[in-house]
Amino acid sequence: MSLYAQSGVDTEAGDRAVELMKAAVQATHGPQVIGGVGGFAGMFDVSALKEFDHPVLATSTDGVGTKVAIAQAIDKHDTIGQDLVGMVVDDIVVVGAKPLFMTDYVATGRVIPERIAEIVGSIARACAETGTSLVGGEVAEHPDLLGPDEYDLAGAAVGAVDFELRLDPSRVRSGDVVLALASSGLHSNGYSLVRRVLADAELDYTSSIADFSRSVGEELLEPTRLYAGPVVSVLENPTTKGAVHMLSHITGGGIAANIARVLPAGLWLELDRSTWQPPQVFRVLADLGGFALGEVEDTWNLGIGMVALVEADRAEAVQQAFVQLGIPTWQAGVVSDAQRDLAADGFTVGAKGVHAGGVRLVGDFAS
Repeated sequence: MSLYAQSGVDTEAGDRAVELMKAAVQATHGPQVIGGVGGFAGMFDVSALKEFDHPVLATSTDGVGTKVAIAQAIDKHDTIGQDLVGMVVDDIVVVGAKPLFMTDYVATGRVIPERIAEIVGSIARACAETGTSLVGGEVAEHPDLLGPDEYDLAGAAVGAVDFELRLDPSRVRSGDVVLALASSGLHSNGYSLVRRVLADAELDYTSSIADFSRSVGEELLEPTRLYAGPVVSVLENPTTKGAVHMLSHITGGGIAANIARVLPAGLWLELDRSTWQPPQVFRVLADLGGFALGEVEDTWNLGIGMVALVEADRAEAVQQAFVQLGIPTWQAGVVSDAQRDLAADGFTVGAKGVHAGGVRLVGDFAS
């Protein structure tokens, strides 16, 4: 046994993990990927960008957050990688960019090859679904920093868009229709609150709840819906091309703040709660926590994973396009430039340091 292994870092286990994940990673590679698995850096042929009049790169990085704690608690690791891809790649398409490639990073207290391969395999499957090449990554063994069965995930992706076709808040106009794209559940945000609610209710992840058809842990691990493929399809379809003026990915910070940050200053919208019914998982958790759904609109997505701000005359065509691509979509509001005191009227104005428009939710949720 090497001195490094005696200190708790098993490089041979790392090599076995790479062998187990190799096929899944290579399945995401098209002819643009240069080299194979195991190099110091991934390489991607971007000569296709020569066809762009003004190519612009878009990049995003993120993690999965404390959702990984639930995967570890019930020893289920075959979907958590999709959450990572959803958090990273779906931020890329918000600006109209087509995802090109992604890298991942797995830090763990102990490398268990089969578990690492399961995690990276789920990342690779999600990359393939979104048309993203997984060109590289790192598995880092950190004994003493993380427990033997603990791990954390992070990733980064790069996409490209022609400057004239990019989506930007400046494209949004008064009268644009707000289309809400359904989430698959909690996605990967607000899990610290979820975990606190369950702890206060003295429930563990193997518990059963009458409203769930599976264990609590399995319900909470429902993977993040992937929007990249359908969004790119709608943006490129001749019938709907140019109709989408801006998108918002509903992640940390909840509904209003994420939409407000993509509205130009001076514009506002009211999102009508009566247009949708939050999935059961949100109602169950709110009941367990003893709070109303309205109290967590700044934490959970409550059933909306992405929002599209769309040209009014083609809003129905865009809506039907998303529905045909498997994403329930509905009209939930209209952008306005009418003069009003947004702060006094309870609007969320801007977010993430962006001075922007205002959003508030109105009405009662459908039941």
